[in-house]
Parts: sequence; C-alpha cells; structure tokens
Amino acid sequence: MRILFLGDVVGISGCSKIYNNLKSEIKKKNINFVLVNGENSAEPGVGITKEICNDFFNCGVNVITTGNHVWDQKEIMSYIDEENRLLRPHNLFEPSPGKGFEIYEASKNIKIGVLNLMGNVFMKKCEDVFETSKKFLNNHKLKKDYDFLVVDFHGEITSEKNAIGHYFDGKATLVVGTHTHIPTNDARVLKKGTAYQTDAGMCGDYNSVIGMNKENSINRFLKEKSVKHFPAKGDATLSGVIVDCDIETGLAVNIESYIFGGELKNSH
Repeated sequence: MRILFLGDVVGISGCSKIYNNLKSEIKKKNINFVLVNGENSAEPGVGITKEICNDFFNCGVNVITTGNHVWDQKEIMSYIDEENRLLRPHNLFEPSPGKGFEIYEASKNIKIGVLNLMGNVFMKKCEDVFETSKKFLNNHKLKKDYDFLVVDFHGEITSEKNAIGHYFDGKATLVVGTHTHIPTNDARVLKKGTAYQTDAGMCGDYNSVIGMNKENSINRFLKEKSVKHFPAKGDATLSGVIVDCDIETGLAVNIESYIFGGELKNSH
C-alpha cells in the first residue's frame, strides 16, 4: 500500500497543478490512496468550495482534510454533512458540522482511518488536542478498527507537531503536519513504526510568501499600503509525502518527501 499525502493547496495555482498532473503522478508512483489538505484551495486562498472538492475527487483524491480555514467559504458548512470524504478538525468545539474522523475503504477491502487534528498554540480556539488524541486512541486501535491510520495535524509550531508525532508512534501509519506551507526536511519512520514529517509544505506557487502574493505580503510587514491578501498565481509545486505501508502491522516501511514541479530545486 502506497499513500500520497499532499500539503495545503493554495488558490487557483495549486488547484490547477493537481487537476493537470495528479492522475499521471498516481500512475507513475503506483499510489493506492491520496489525501489532500484543501483548506486554502478557494480562489481567495482561504477555505474550500463544493466545486473544488468535486474536482479533486474527479482527478484521484480520496480524502480532503482541512484546518482553521475550513468554514471560510460558507457553502461548505452544509456540504460537509453530505460528503464524508471531506473532514474538518476532530477537536473543534461541538456542535460543529461534519466529522473529524472517518474510515474509508481502499482497494482490496483495506480500511484506512483518517484523523484530522488542529493544534492549540497560536491557532483558533478548539478542544485540547492531546486530550482529544488520548480519547481517540482509547477508543480506536490500529489493525482492529482499521488497517492504516493517517493523521493530519494542522498546527503552527514545530514542537507541538513533533510531540503529537511521538504520541501516535506505533499507533498510526502516518502523522504529517500541515498549515505552515513550507516542507520540512525531517521525513522519517519513528522508533515504533509511524511515518512522520513536521510539515508537508503546500501545493502552490513558491515564488510567494507561503503561497500569497509576495509584494503585498512584504508591504504588510513594512506597514505600507497593501491590498487584501491574494494567492500568487505562478507555476505551482506539489509538495507532500509518499508512505509505503505494511499491511500486516499497519505501520510504515518507508517515507519520502514528494516534490513535483514549480520553484523548488529538487522538483522532478
């Protein structure tokens, strides 16, 4: 089993790169299951729409995760209850529309659990992510409830992501961070068999400030006149991880960073 996880998709640039390349990349890389964090994919660079979700599904995405911008396009609040392949953070305050965890059937009756979590430090207020994780692991077990478990941890700071990775070590197939939009060079299999990378990066134009127009972003830091934030529109890079999984244990055999196209030097 090979799982491809793609980091935050930013605006039209990121969406177009997925629409035009994902199917061929799935075939080329022998991918069995695809996850994408879609919370920045709408045209303004925040939120996601029903149309984008359907376009992602049509080009090979199996599950869409999100984060703090999940509700920024209001139409999604009703759609998420209809579409179980779209997740929101599991530790949002209840009641919230949609789900933060679901089990999906992949090829050959293989069950893949996907858990979407959001960090507490420098993020919108939500339930304690470690308490939520503890409750989850008390009620869900690898190889009992699902064959594999993927955890998208949407968070701002490295230490919180790092800690959650170790907390899930041996209990999840993959823990991967999202939200900060820059891929980290620490992909590895942890001591008890869980694949981990602090941040998957983004699917967007890297000639930017984390996917947004660079001139406008710099002006904001300089406190000079700037217009409303909008995504950069140049050639995008697809950024994420590919994980090889062991069906017997549910754990990872290997993880590699995935970079395709655009600005990044190790594109291929």
